[in-house]
Amino acid sequence: MPKRKNIEGFTLIELMTVLAVIGLLATIAIPNYLWYLKRARNASAQADARNTYAAARGYFDDNPAGSISSVSILTAYGFRQTADVSVTAGGTQQTLSILTYHAAGDKTYTVDNKGTVHE
Repeated sequence: MPKRKNIEGFTLIELMTVLAVIGLLATIAIPNYLWYLKRARNASAQADARNTYAAARGYFDDNPAGSISSVSILTAYGFRQTADVSVTAGGTQQTLSILTYHAAGDKTYTVDNKGTVHE
C-alpha cells in the first residue's frame, strides 16, 4: 500500500479548539441577547403606558365628566396596543389608573391620573 503525501484537512485538536472558541462566544453572546430582548419588551410596555395616558387625556378633553371602563374606548383617540402587551385602564379624570406589562417582560408599569409612570 503506497503512502499518501500532502494530506490536507484539519486535525482533531484544531476542530476541538474551534468548537471551544465558538462555545465560549455563545456563552457570552446568548445571555446578552436575551437581556436586550427583555429590555426591548419592557420598553414597549412602558411606551404603551405613556400612549394610553395620552389617549386618555384626549378622551377627557372631549368628555370631562366621562369615565374609562376599558382600553377599547381609547382606540378612537389614537391608542394602538402593542402585540403581547397587556393594558388595563379605568377611572375618571381624577381617578385614572393605567397598568401595562409585556407577557415576556419582567416589569409592570402603572400610570396615575397626573401622567407619572411608575415601575
